Amino acid sequence: MTVKLAIIYYSSYGTNHQMATIAAQAAKAAGAEVRLLKARETAPAEAVNSQDAWKNHLEATKDIPEATAEDMEWANAYLISSGTRFGVMTSQMRAFIDTLGGVWSKGGLANKPISAMTSAQSPHGGQETTLQSLYTTAMHWGGIIVAPGFTDEVIFKTGGNPYGYSHTQGGDFTDEVISAIGHQARRLVEVAEKLA
Repeated sequence: MTVKLAIIYYSSYGTNHQMATIAAQAAKAAGAEVRLLKARETAPAEAVNSQDAWKNHLEATKDIPEATAEDMEWANAYLISSGTRFGVMTSQMRAFIDTLGGVWSKGGLANKPISAMTSAQSPHGGQETTLQSLYTTAMHWGGIIVAPGFTDEVIFKTGGNPYGYSHTQGGDFTDEVISAIGHQARRLVEVAEKLA
């Protein structure tokens, strides 16, 4: 059975979009069928338009499909990437997750492996608690958490976060960063293959 991976991200300025794109490339190379999807923008237009970087990123990614409950039913594995807002996932990602009650109530999210990534403006800006907030939701679904742990030495070279890759805003996407994201995506695909 092919791994059908939904990579769902929310990105205001492009960091989580770039992370999700790197993960999608690695997952495809590992043999997964991948849907790269974004959580719908829920911020008011005046807020988005007040910041050029936010407005420009939204325009640049307008052709990426928005995630739906149907995508979640289709997938047999999930990789979720959200920025950090006050130590938890963004309201846009939460708003998407809050649309999944119907799928959840019929068991459509259970027994599927899930991994998460995040970013924040500072290394201690709530990155680990954001990942934990995503995993808390996954536990309510009955999902199977597939964190990278310390399963590759690149984890130590990119901040040492065993919960999931976390990027500090403005940091470069070095070869080691790309390797860490790729390792997490491949690990998720490998576990999903075993479960499938």
